[in-house]
Amino acid sequence: MTIYLVLAMAAFVLAYANGANDNFKATATVYGSGALPYKRALKLATLAQLSGSVASLFLAAVLVKAFSGKGLVPDEVVADPVFRCAVGAGAALAVLLATRFGLPVSTTHALIGGLAGAGMATAPAAMAWGALGGKYFLPLLLSPLLAVTVTAGLYPLARALRKRLGIEASSCICVEQAQAVPQAEGALILHAEATALTLSADHRCSLRYQGAVFGISAQQAADTLHKCSAFSLGFARGLNDTPKIMGILAVAALADIDSRFILALVALFMAAGGLLHSRRLAETVGKHITPMNTGQGLLANLVSSSLVIGASLLGSPVSTTHISTGSIFGIGFWTGRTDWKLAGGIVLAWAATLPLGAALAYGFAVGLARIAHRIT
Repeated sequence: MTIYLVLAMAAFVLAYANGANDNFKATATVYGSGALPYKRALKLATLAQLSGSVASLFLAAVLVKAFSGKGLVPDEVVADPVFRCAVGAGAALAVLLATRFGLPVSTTHALIGGLAGAGMATAPAAMAWGALGGKYFLPLLLSPLLAVTVTAGLYPLARALRKRLGIEASSCICVEQAQAVPQAEGALILHAEATALTLSADHRCSLRYQGAVFGISAQQAADTLHKCSAFSLGFARGLNDTPKIMGILAVAALADIDSRFILALVALFMAAGGLLHSRRLAETVGKHITPMNTGQGLLANLVSSSLVIGASLLGSPVSTTHISTGSIFGIGFWTGRTDWKLAGGIVLAWAATLPLGAALAYGFAVGLARIAHRIT
């Protein structure tokens, strides 16, 4: 029974790590564009994730099976709690390390690395490498490229449509190093030394839409749709990621436990991770990759949520991180304000996640097997 408690701990730590690294990505564009402050954006992301987690029980059951290890290693290995403990612990530690440094990585990649590493430690001769490549690697490789391509392709079309509707984007004027000085009669005088007034597209300045659509303020409509798209992306993330973590717990010894109870615990640990450890990721993804306005963030979210929800319904193991970040890269392709040094570091972190998860899972599998052998 002790090994099953360790298995549960590994799964819930992974759920916590997943929430810490992934939850806020859904509302990163809302935060980065200034549509919502950090705390309100975090609440929206948490609510969306919880909604998607609940829906996953009915809509994404295929992913539970996909991330249980079936088809990758023999069934007797899949049923071994040591194998599952190693997968969960290796993936969780890899994601926690990335979160510590504020890098948006893929829990999906970490899990696949964990499956491969634990499989090599427990049944190296029986590993189905062909299934690993076609079933997991291909969707993960193509999905971020698709997100970049679709977003970059739609951006000029969306901008042309905006102009055709008579909606213009106007930049603000930034006033730097200025101080408002109250006067005796109640007036305020702007006082500054060497004050610079600049027309800027900097992320500290707000670019707003002038005009109306069907009598509704264009800016108000864009803000509302942007927040709805963020909820949609958070919902998609919960829908896609919850079954993957539940897959670790899908063993015969736990069959008598109501799956709804397990799902609720996984969802709550994901929410807790997001609420407590999202700040660094919020700054990285929301503001540091590329500055965005409301319309740009809306487009990125619509593309991301559509791809993730579609993949979830098909049972395809894509990465919400790669898709959402890829969409932001697609925006940056046109704006020309992407921090490519940071973007390069993120891509390197993506590349390192899978082998790191595999190495950690391999070590956990070997260590747990030795402990189990000594106990028996």
